[in-house]
Amino acid sequence: MENVEGASGQQPVRLRQTPSWLITQTATLTHRLVSTALAEVGATRYHYAVLSALDEFGPTSQAELARRCHIDRSDMVAAINDLTAGHFVERRQDPADRRQNLVTLTDTGQGRLEQISDVLDGVQNDLLGSLGKNERDTLAATLRRVLDHQATESSDPS
Repeated sequence: MENVEGASGQQPVRLRQTPSWLITQTATLTHRLVSTALAEVGATRYHYAVLSALDEFGPTSQAELARRCHIDRSDMVAAINDLTAGHFVERRQDPADRRQNLVTLTDTGQGRLEQISDVLDGVQNDLLGSLGKNERDTLAATLRRVLDHQATESSDPS
């Protein structure tokens, strides 16, 4: 794993005890590692998100993909254009609603998803190498709870 500026113990104790600061520092490092690894195979986070969503949910409209993946609609169009050019997805007019397109994962796209997943598995192992499986599972579960709680809070109209 690459050396992080201000390695462990170099920051004030108060910061190192603040979860939001730790999350931000870890997110910055993670973003750098993931972006670098994906760039090496000509992929982006958006490509992975779209391919994953299509694999799990099947053919989906661009608008629904944007919502599910938390990707801005204009960025979604660019990602779909990239994936279509690589024959990883197909975009066709929705027969039920001609105003929208349905995006479908191709066999080539399934292979691409597996390739990207393998790259990301390597990043996860590098990033979390000091944690055992149970610790990794606990970390992922805790982060999901934080995100789910915030999603619930932000959608609560009261």
